[in-house]
Amino acid sequence: MSDLAWVPQSCTLPTAERPLRVAEWDALFSEQLASLSRPGPLRLRLDLTGGPGVEERVRDLVEREGGCCSFFSFTITPGEDLIGLDIAVEVEHAVVLEALATRTLAGGRP
Repeated sequence: MSDLAWVPQSCTLPTAERPLRVAEWDALFSEQLASLSRPGPLRLRLDLTGGPGVEERVRDLVEREGGCCSFFSFTITPGEDLIGLDIAVEVEHAVVLEALATRTLAGGRP
């Protein structure tokens, strides 16, 4: 998944900036991912290890991602040791969520 062909055309982030954003998500997943589950085909649940600045980092990234990819719905559940991040999409973007889940499980490696 090293190329970004899975990024839908509805994403408004300039093409040149997409690899940088993907690298931010990859770093978050490789550094903080504690668990991943799929409560349904249109929903991804991530538990991220907490720590100084982690919640702020997640909130910043989610806010910026929501600004260019409005098809994502993010819900953050703060906690002392874990930060929950639920990501949901409509059915027409299920393949994007699947690609994100696969990339997340791979620790950001294509």
